[in-house]
Amino acid sequence: MVVVKVILLSVVIMALAFVGLAVQTLFKKGGNFPNTHIGSNKYMKANGVTCAQTFDKMEQAKTRKELRFKQLSLEESKTKYFC
Repeated sequence: MVVVKVILLSVVIMALAFVGLAVQTLFKKGGNFPNTHIGSNKYMKANGVTCAQTFDKMEQAKTRKELRFKQLSLEESKTKYFC
């Protein structure tokens, strides 16, 4: 019987939490759920903090550019005719 009371109490608390979020979203002007993503936080952007996915994409782009530059070569057969 104690287990049923605990489960019922937790369901009631979760329901109140969902209702609280819904009320805030519905009645607040321009209300929407808060965006907690690091990339969209203006204070994090000001400090130069990015999310791991964005940082990974930037580093992969740098690596691709470096590899393209390293693989760049002149073929001697083509340069002989132009000089």
